[in-house]
Amino acid sequence: MLHLILVLSGVTVGMAMPLLDYYSYSTAVGDGSGTEYSTAYDGRITGIRVWEHSNAYIRGIQLRYDGNWTTPVCTSNGNPLEMSFRDNESIIQVSGKHYSGYIYELMFVTSRGRSLKVGQPYGNSFNFYPTNDGSELRFLSGRQNGNGITSIGAHWAVYYTGDNSAA
Repeated sequence: MLHLILVLSGVTVGMAMPLLDYYSYSTAVGDGSGTEYSTAYDGRITGIRVWEHSNAYIRGIQLRYDGNWTTPVCTSNGNPLEMSFRDNESIIQVSGKHYSGYIYELMFVTSRGRSLKVGQPYGNSFNFYPTNDGSELRFLSGRQNGNGITSIGAHWAVYYTGDNSAA
């Protein structure tokens, strides 16, 4: 009986201490036609590639996690604009424009003030950023139709190393 009381006491104490919420989601923009995608992968984002349809919308996106590139979202035809991150650099803002069924412009801003801007400044603006201090972009999701990216959303979280300390 004493053992049961001690166990229940531990549950009560554990329930009284709230867990910190380090995850946030920036709701997708765009018309959302086509097939769903997600760039979720293990590790920390260390690079990004973006393909643009000549002077038009965004055709494809690819993220590098540690040393591994994800499968390109939509298409990888043509020459991408690419950015590699420095040690402990992360994406802290994603903004751009969407119009007539496509994402036309993307800009990624890093924790060191660097940015990668791809596409055309045409359409309705959006601006994604994490709601929790210390959070960074963990992955992108949305839809694509084979010709280009039709919607995009951002998933943010604090990145932890294996020893449970923030990197």
